[in-house]
Amino acid sequence: MHKSIVLLTALAWLSGCAVGPDYQPVQPDAPERFLEAPQASAGSADEQRFWAGFDDPMLAGLIRQTLDANRDLRAALARYQRAEALLRGSRAEQLPNVGVSASAAEQHLADVERTPPGAGDDRVELYQAAAGLSWELDLFGRLRRASEAQRAELGAAGADLAALQVALVGQLATSYFELRGLQQQLLVARSNVDNQRQSLEIVRSRVGAGRGTAFDEVRAISQLEATRAVIPDLQAAVRARMFRIAVLTGQNPGALVDELAPPAPLPESLPVIPVGSPGEVLRRRPDIRAAERRLAAASARIGVATADLFPSFSLDALIGSVASDSGDLFSAGAETRRVALGVDWTFLDFGRVRSRIDAADADSQAALANYEQTVLLALEETETQLVRYARSRERSERLGAATDAAGEAAELARTRYRQGFIGFFEVLAAEQELIDTRDALIESRTAETLAMVNIYRALAGAPGDATPIASAND
Repeated sequence: MHKSIVLLTALAWLSGCAVGPDYQPVQPDAPERFLEAPQASAGSADEQRFWAGFDDPMLAGLIRQTLDANRDLRAALARYQRAEALLRGSRAEQLPNVGVSASAAEQHLADVERTPPGAGDDRVELYQAAAGLSWELDLFGRLRRASEAQRAELGAAGADLAALQVALVGQLATSYFELRGLQQQLLVARSNVDNQRQSLEIVRSRVGAGRGTAFDEVRAISQLEATRAVIPDLQAAVRARMFRIAVLTGQNPGALVDELAPPAPLPESLPVIPVGSPGEVLRRRPDIRAAERRLAAASARIGVATADLFPSFSLDALIGSVASDSGDLFSAGAETRRVALGVDWTFLDFGRVRSRIDAADADSQAALANYEQTVLLALEETETQLVRYARSRERSERLGAATDAAGEAAELARTRYRQGFIGFFEVLAAEQELIDTRDALIESRTAETLAMVNIYRALAGAPGDATPIASAND
């Protein structure tokens, strides 16, 4: 018996066997290059330099505050800490469980319980103290596979946290630049109101001089009021972006209204991220790391289920002392010892075990498909954002030239109307064209800025960004 226990214990320590498949990391299928990527020097690959490239200290401060105080990030960090605790627990399951116990009992015996009946003392005392060990001998790797699965889950939780950091920074920057774009649209709308008020005064002066018509005056009033009607919607949108920014930074919605109220321009120039190859982007993206880690966990769980096909061995040992008098505890005659080898193997449960193995294998196939789909979506997102950024730059350049021309045309139209060379209809058309091109230019410049933010999100941050959780899947 002792030799068998020693042999099984040695096997438990030395055996590296674990049933189920050994996970082999998958390699994503990536093209050699992106179809369209901005050119940039390697010096802009730094995370801090990327956000400093917008030359906006307020944005940088809001990003830091978001990473420090956002409630969603706190929840993700708690989930990571939970996975870390579960991993510690799964590792502890592989170690012997040692405990101590002690008891003192007194019992009154009935006549029939005495030997012989009615004889002897009717009072019995019993004192016990013992130390025990219980250990599951993980000969077939069930506990090791469970720990392997939990380690992979920890890596997935760490990658989820890193992905959320990138996503929240992107959301913050998006809301911030949308706010600045809306503020610029509001300034332009008010400027348009001033211009149209001046045009109305010109019309009224011509009507007063007998050179204009009431129809021209009514149309000028109509256009002025229509432009004024745009302002309330813009004001509401501005406030909504302020509320969103405050909540992203972990504050009440109205906390940043005064701080963000002064209008600020959109950035004149944008930092450009060196994109790198598709393979580099895929290795950097935390959502792909998370999907790969979950695939590893699913593979390990096949081994956990497969181990149930084999017997489970456990080793129990106890050493202690038992005495009828507390003073006799730990004396030579009171010593007690027990060593037991347990075997648990349910022969008739193979059908249910096989079904669990099949279910775990199906989960692994689903995790593989999810990983492959995540890779495809990442490539699609990056390609889409790169082409949108390139086209938005072209559009902004052309709208800038169109706005300059429309401004000159509107000024010329007002001058020629005052001189009586054209009717007010031409003035209205020129002013409306100026309004439209100004709005389109601001929207395009906002879209161009947001396209760069979206590239940042698609690339999972600027290359060179050191995420503190990046090693969680080790």
